[in-house]
Amino acid sequence: MTSPDDDEQPTPTRPSVFLERQSYRRRRLADAARLLPFLGAAMLALPLLWPDDSGGAGAVPLSSAMFYIFACWGALILIAVLFGIAARRLSTRDGSAPEADQWPR
Repeated sequence: MTSPDDDEQPTPTRPSVFLERQSYRRRRLADAARLLPFLGAAMLALPLLWPDDSGGAGAVPLSSAMFYIFACWGALILIAVLFGIAARRLSTRDGSAPEADQWPR
C-alpha cells in the first residue's frame, strides 16, 4: 500500500502570463510616443475644417489659425519632451541600458 505522502507530486509552477509592471509601462509609453505623430497631424489638420466665408461673420481670422498652429506645434514639442523624460526615468529605474546602446556600432 502507498502512504498518502507518496501520492503528492510537486506541481510545476506556470510562468506568469503578465509582464512586469515596469516593462509594461515602458511599452505603453513607447506605444503612446508612436501615436504622437498621428495626434499631431490631426491637430494640425483641424484648421482645414474651420469655416471660410471669405470675410463673412462665420470666418475664423488667419491670425487665430496661425496662433492655433504654433500652439499645437509647441504642445507637441512639450509632449515629446515629457515622453523622453518619462522614458529615461523608467529605464534608470529598471536598470537596463537604452535600446540605442545595445546595438553594436
